[in-house]
Amino acid sequence: MLKQRALALFFVWLLIVALVGTAAAGDEPFDGPANWGGTGLMEIPTARVMRQGRFRFGASQIDPYRYYSFAITPLEGLEIGGRVTEVIGVPALLSGYGNTKDKAIDLKYRVLPEGKWWPAVAVGIMDPHGTRVYPSQYVVASKQIYPFDFTIGFGNGRFGKQPLPSQGEGIAVEMFTDNTSWRQDGQFFWGVQFAVSEEVLLMAEYNPIRYEVQTGDPAQAKYFTEAVPSKYNFGLRWRPWSWLETDLSWQRGNQIGVNLSAAFDLGVPMIPLYDQPYREKPEHRLSPAEERITRGLEATGFSDIIVRKDGDALAVEARNDKYYYTPRALSVMLRVVADLAPAEVREIRLILSDNGIPVVAMTTTREDAGLFLADKLTAAEFLRLNRDRAPINSELIGALSLFNLDVTQGLPGKKLNREWWDYGIRPSFRMFLNDPSGFFKYRFGMRGWVSLYPWSGGTFVTGLEWYPFNTVSSSNAPPATAVRTDLVPYQQNKEVLGVLMLDQIEKFPWQIHGRLATGLLEVQFAGIDAEVARPFFGGRLMLGLSGSVVKKRDPDRALGLKENDFRDRYETAFVNTRLNLPEVEAAIDLKMGQFLAGDRGTRITLSKFFNGVVLSAWYSETNTDLFTDNFNRGYHDKGVSVTIPLRLFGGTDSKTSYGFGVSPWTRDVAQDIDHFNTLFDYIGRNTDTYLKKDALSRDYRNAGFK
Repeated sequence: MLKQRALALFFVWLLIVALVGTAAAGDEPFDGPANWGGTGLMEIPTARVMRQGRFRFGASQIDPYRYYSFAITPLEGLEIGGRVTEVIGVPALLSGYGNTKDKAIDLKYRVLPEGKWWPAVAVGIMDPHGTRVYPSQYVVASKQIYPFDFTIGFGNGRFGKQPLPSQGEGIAVEMFTDNTSWRQDGQFFWGVQFAVSEEVLLMAEYNPIRYEVQTGDPAQAKYFTEAVPSKYNFGLRWRPWSWLETDLSWQRGNQIGVNLSAAFDLGVPMIPLYDQPYREKPEHRLSPAEERITRGLEATGFSDIIVRKDGDALAVEARNDKYYYTPRALSVMLRVVADLAPAEVREIRLILSDNGIPVVAMTTTREDAGLFLADKLTAAEFLRLNRDRAPINSELIGALSLFNLDVTQGLPGKKLNREWWDYGIRPSFRMFLNDPSGFFKYRFGMRGWVSLYPWSGGTFVTGLEWYPFNTVSSSNAPPATAVRTDLVPYQQNKEVLGVLMLDQIEKFPWQIHGRLATGLLEVQFAGIDAEVARPFFGGRLMLGLSGSVVKKRDPDRALGLKENDFRDRYETAFVNTRLNLPEVEAAIDLKMGQFLAGDRGTRITLSKFFNGVVLSAWYSETNTDLFTDNFNRGYHDKGVSVTIPLRLFGGTDSKTSYGFGVSPWTRDVAQDIDHFNTLFDYIGRNTDTYLKKDALSRDYRNAGFK
């Protein structure tokens, strides 16, 4: 009776405060994480989500649980979270695994933003896949009357009256598939946050979890044989800086909880980007114009430079070695050329190339360039002028155009500041989860490479890897038909010859690209990899074909090939598509065909871009009937990856990026070779739709002109 009265009073209170609300409110500062990582109070979620492009990771402990979590908001209102729950003091069934651990993915979508007279409403799905140890589906509403934020919700499973069954490879969302059972199993939860200041919040909540009946929870038998002393939790949330948050709480009437998290805006440089503009030395001003322009381009991050002058027309070709976005590179190039070109020059043509292959050309007039660089023309006006202007009668310049992507011929002549080779070294980290011999395995070290550019489009690359910190091992015996499940011998070596290969790219008319690679293609495979691709509809759609013929490398011989493998060779063949969605900075990839093990099917990859940061997630569906082992049969390959550009940390622009991926390592389903390069990525944002978007970006420090 007391609970019903409290619930009724809470509804009345929520109605009153909603009606007297003076304005719509945002999620901040009430967007901190619950114990398990999603935005909430302590145990219950709220309708709050982090702002778009926000990433958070953290750890918390409230005995007997220890959580390691992350959350990200790739789209407005959509929060995706992942967590590992460790049950302290409950050993795993497998020796050497430590405490019992469970992985889960959570989703929350705010279906109704908060308004003046109504609350924000969100729908959440927790742990819908696999063992479902801590699953739930809930609806929750939050209304802010600053400095208060009130929340009430209804959920099943973890928040309900009884546990939910496991799903194996399937996905279960009873809220939609069996709404009657969801309502019958569900229970209400509620809470309130009070902002003492922007840095300090007080929290109180009613937590409906019936720990004693959650028999699917490994902690239940040891720690929750009876109901907890209290369903009310109280906490203090402190945010000393915008990116750091710590919580201290009193939960269940008998436990102290601690939660520490850090949050960042994806794609925002930690150090503001600043590239020193070129200032010519006085002693160089009497040099010929070609020398002056070449010297200026060298100093600002370009190589393979050709400068040609014909009367009042000037054409310049250069390789972009520094700038992440092509419009930014063109803008820097234009400023150098316009400032240093002889007075009689009236028309300018710029060609950006990549290892001798023309990527994009842009033509303009000296007058328009001067107005644009002096901020008397906006980027939109400048580009529109060049699009609409009549063709120039010059063989050197050709017709004016916005961005000419069908350019296949560079300028004749000797390239100055020729880039013949390149090298680099970077940290390398890879982790492996859920092996029977241990939940977490890793290797950490350095990866170095040397690239040679002997001719146009050709790259000879060798890569060496060194891992002084390496715990990779496995108690799983790979099946006789292993494709990737025999990875451990390749990963155990501290010194590895990663790649030794020749990669050749060609560009043909009508924006057709071709690529051929041969050699030691990756750690496990050697052979031939080929690809052809073309963008359509201004780059919104890309289509391509690819395939490879490879043999397994010998993990004990750097240059040797494996003998007596279950297959003499492995073959792949794919139809590749990419749908670019520049309006939401996203892309959808679809790969259809035959994978390494001979299984045929489809892999779909979703990617979201944040000023150079790329977040990707993939899922596959193939015919696994050819597999006889339980690990592969019926399995759907899946994983996530992130690519982070170096420009976020150095205070200056850079084309270099670092990639990191997480996926199961005990499967052979839907496997492909690791590609040194792909044509879709090579073409990348150098399509008409993205070039226009990047050029017109307001955040010119990250993308657009100037």
